[in-house]
Amino acid sequence: MNFHSAYDQGFARVAACTSQVHIGDPASNVTGIIETVRELDGRGVAIAVFPELCLTGYNIDDLLLQDVVLDATLDAVETLRAASTGLLPVIVVGAPLRHGNRLYNCAVVVHRGRVLGVVPKSYLPNYREFYEKRHFAAAAGLPGVSTVRLQRVASGLPGPEASGPGSTVPFGTRLLFRAVDLPGLTFHVEICEDLWVPVSPGAEAALAGATVELNLSGSPITVGRSRERHRLCADASAKQLQAYVYAAAGPGESSTDLSWDGQTMIYECGELLAKTPRFDPEPGYCLADVDLDALRQERMRQGSFDDNRLALRAKDNRLALGIGDAAAADDATSPDTWGDIPFTLDPPRTDIGLERAISRFPFVPNDPELLEQDCYEAYNIQVYGLRRRLEALGGSKVVIGVSGGLDSTHALLVAAKAMDQAGRPRSDILAFTMPGFATTDHTKNNALALCEAMGIPCEILDIRPTATRMLKEMGHPAGDGEPVYDVTFENVQAGLRYDFLFRIANQRGGIVLGTGDLSELALGWCTFGVGDQMSHYNVNPGVPKTLIQHLIRWCISSNQFDEATDAVLESVLGTEISPELVPARPGEQIQSTQAKIGPYELQDFTLFHLLRKGLRPSRIVFMSHHAWADVEAGAWPPGFRPEDRNQYSLAHIKEWTRLFLRRFVGNQFKRSTLPNGPKVVAGGSLSPRGDWRMPSDAVANAWLADLETVPEE
Repeated sequence: MNFHSAYDQGFARVAACTSQVHIGDPASNVTGIIETVRELDGRGVAIAVFPELCLTGYNIDDLLLQDVVLDATLDAVETLRAASTGLLPVIVVGAPLRHGNRLYNCAVVVHRGRVLGVVPKSYLPNYREFYEKRHFAAAAGLPGVSTVRLQRVASGLPGPEASGPGSTVPFGTRLLFRAVDLPGLTFHVEICEDLWVPVSPGAEAALAGATVELNLSGSPITVGRSRERHRLCADASAKQLQAYVYAAAGPGESSTDLSWDGQTMIYECGELLAKTPRFDPEPGYCLADVDLDALRQERMRQGSFDDNRLALRAKDNRLALGIGDAAAADDATSPDTWGDIPFTLDPPRTDIGLERAISRFPFVPNDPELLEQDCYEAYNIQVYGLRRRLEALGGSKVVIGVSGGLDSTHALLVAAKAMDQAGRPRSDILAFTMPGFATTDHTKNNALALCEAMGIPCEILDIRPTATRMLKEMGHPAGDGEPVYDVTFENVQAGLRYDFLFRIANQRGGIVLGTGDLSELALGWCTFGVGDQMSHYNVNPGVPKTLIQHLIRWCISSNQFDEATDAVLESVLGTEISPELVPARPGEQIQSTQAKIGPYELQDFTLFHLLRKGLRPSRIVFMSHHAWADVEAGAWPPGFRPEDRNQYSLAHIKEWTRLFLRRFVGNQFKRSTLPNGPKVVAGGSLSPRGDWRMPSDAVANAWLADLETVPEE
């Protein structure tokens, strides 16, 4: 395996193409298609999809029934077959083909000198501007797997029939094309209207094992149709847990009564990976690397996907158990038969880059509107959770420790809004700032100023005298003033803070509000027991560190509070993340959390892909490297200051991933006893009652061994 190879990492590069149409002239049309395919071959593309009837033109009406056009179409297929011999891409083109007494609107699948199969269109539109039934027969109701004789097209196989008068190839709507040397790449083809029907051929193919669906479309453009296409492709890819590759007719199509925009797009599980500009007078293409590993993981995790397959088969005997199902293979005309067409792709196993946008911050959308929507939802999920808990308790007050850092600041904002919505005074929030041996005036003053601006009472409770006495009673050198700043020194302070908060809650009729976030829980960066790992209720355990800052920014931009509060929030956002437990010696920087446990932006990237995707560490590092190697490449979330933008070498990413794995596995015991708190992001939570359950005595050896396959550069 080549670590830097996208194909070895479980990706497959696909392209959705437009072509220059010459009306009724297959010889000219195939010439342009071959030129595009040769270009795509140089870019390492596995599958190239062209529009419906691209060999003749879609909008040519009764010319479709002319023998001269149909013969020329077969000659063009032969030209394409011969030209494909030394090319990588599987080429999928649209063509009208005769079969028996009828003409069918077909997709022809060509690869390395062979026609692998022909897929006819199942459902023909005959409404609005479409009159396909005038010329074509619908394939719906035909056997899903049979054969067709292609006169004038050689087989491409060795032997006496290699260049004979014609070849016999698989024909049907239930053909699954499977790459034998690229696990997970199985594709199916449907044509235009097939996507618009209630139960599409592609949906059935997905249940039978297709991970990539290809759609060759004519689809003239009218106002609003582009949105409709996007919606359908996004929904199909999301429901079917697959990649959806769509190519619509474009330049050169007849404009007698219609227009064409040449829209192409590639979706994966509801996410748009790539698209082309529309109304371009020149042919073009979009391409993207489809994540086959992620698709496999999604289907394995979402058990209802397979339940649906089994239920439908049991109900009407229309869906086979999967590729190569022996029972279905007994009857080649059975409606639940699927034809398994294997082929050898032989993709490049070298570094061809990655044609896919990898978000540096998978928990934080780069699109401003999506980010605003996510922040609105996340904030209100937290507010609802706390408000409901307080209602259930019958009016308890909220006791919270406020440090002046990101997490406690945001928890305070949530608590304030919960009180506002419940019609209760903010004075029912009892805030405490508890300076220790390393607390700075900056953070303490931020905490005090924030509470004052929000009308929340805040008391200063200096824990240093109690901590010193505890250390002295324990016989710890720091109790006598010696600068021994070990984990005991740190946890005495962290534990005392929450010990005080719990006892104050007992005293004043309140609950302790936790502030620790999802990233800290993943890394075990919390003090177990009576410490910041514990509370009566926590509003932040479902929010990663990289999202917290954007939630605070959203509170500012959406005017949740007044200008005085916003001014303090801006100061908090500019503060170094620190536990403030170890005093800085003269000339030293303050204690840095990220210097100890790694940059949160890297660790959140790993957390998302481990928790949400279940990917192996080496694959996560591959993606992280593509996301973080170049500060100038790719998009950054809105409001992200240039001076805060970082890049990381492969060696550094590997180093911090190793630390993440060790800490993540080794600190499960802290997560197994988590207090209640709402799940917030779709990336998952670490609640032992919800998204994440694992034994506390697991070991990280298998993950670390996989990580060691990653090179240093």
